[in-house]
Amino acid sequence: MSSDDLHALSGPELLDRTRALVAERNRIDAALARTVRVADSRRAFAADGQKTAASWLRGHGRLSEPAASKIVRAGRALEQLPAVEELHAAGALTADQVDVIAQFTGPKWAPRIAAQGGTVADVAEVLARFAADRPHEDLTRLAHQVQQRLDQDGPEPDPTEERFLTIVRHADGSVTFRGHLDALGAEKVQAALEAHRQADRPAGDDRTVSQQQGDALVQWADNTLAAGTAPLLRRNKPQVAVKVSSEDLADEATGRGAADLGFGGVVSAATARQVACDAELRRYLIGPDGELLDLGRSQRLATPALRRAVEHRDERCVFAGCDAPTSWCDVHHVVHWLFGGQTSLENSALLCERHHTQVHHGFTIERDTAGRWHTYRPDGTEILTLRPTPIDGEQELAHAG
Repeated sequence: MSSDDLHALSGPELLDRTRALVAERNRIDAALARTVRVADSRRAFAADGQKTAASWLRGHGRLSEPAASKIVRAGRALEQLPAVEELHAAGALTADQVDVIAQFTGPKWAPRIAAQGGTVADVAEVLARFAADRPHEDLTRLAHQVQQRLDQDGPEPDPTEERFLTIVRHADGSVTFRGHLDALGAEKVQAALEAHRQADRPAGDDRTVSQQQGDALVQWADNTLAAGTAPLLRRNKPQVAVKVSSEDLADEATGRGAADLGFGGVVSAATARQVACDAELRRYLIGPDGELLDLGRSQRLATPALRRAVEHRDERCVFAGCDAPTSWCDVHHVVHWLFGGQTSLENSALLCERHHTQVHHGFTIERDTAGRWHTYRPDGTEILTLRPTPIDGEQELAHAG
């Protein structure tokens, strides 16, 4: 329906349509989880050079890492929970509710439920029927109560099983964090943050505590990178990478979006100049009138200078559908060294470890004259990440309302 059509509806009609759309979304989520599960069991994603269903969903479906993982988790859990899958497919359960119930398919819960004379499927069915007409918060509270009763006298949990940190990057390069730490792990992090927070309390400071803690986290990273104590990445010390043209760096009038960061963020020229005040500047002349880095046949391995140039150009793994950062990647000879390929920028490409292996086992990559990378399967067909695929054998989903 168009916006004008929606404005023509009454309030109750709009709410009825909203309910119908939520139910339809639940049904679609159920169908997607089931389809991904079957595709994963048949290793269909390997045809596009991807190791997992989640990596395919990120690269080809353009989903975030948390969203892709959630779909895969749901598909695997629903296979064990027929009552939950039935209600989800009927539109009565949301994907978030399924995610909460799916926790009980973890390996530690089955024996504890069996000791009480039940099964995981039984507990999940009770939770699903409870969730079908209750707020999401009520389900999470009940699920936690069930887990507490099942684990009253159990062994001390491994704290690493509870920890997670998700970083979601937004269009402007900023990020949002979501995570969970066990009590001891949280104490360590809070102690370190508090030390940095208290060390930077200027007179008249009117920042909120949350703002102070955000600044403390960045200062913690600053100190770690400056000390050089962080683990090496591909034999290099981790560092902040900023790519900016010499014109933008010198032109103080240049506004936002002038410089690219190593992990995909975009900042203004002013921010790039701030970084350049205390940085190692490297000049790259790449183009028709610039210097092309070329080591010919005299050296097989890429030098640090050549690697930096390849990273500057490619920015991430060039295999179709892969978003692995430069720190995960090798410099690959497009034409293999053994077959006469030169160690040069033109003959180099960034590939993560998995896809570097793939191109040595049948897959191929090529760079066209416009500078775009293309990936081909062993049978010669190209892997396309933006190609729409019709749903064969299924009736087109009707528009709710």
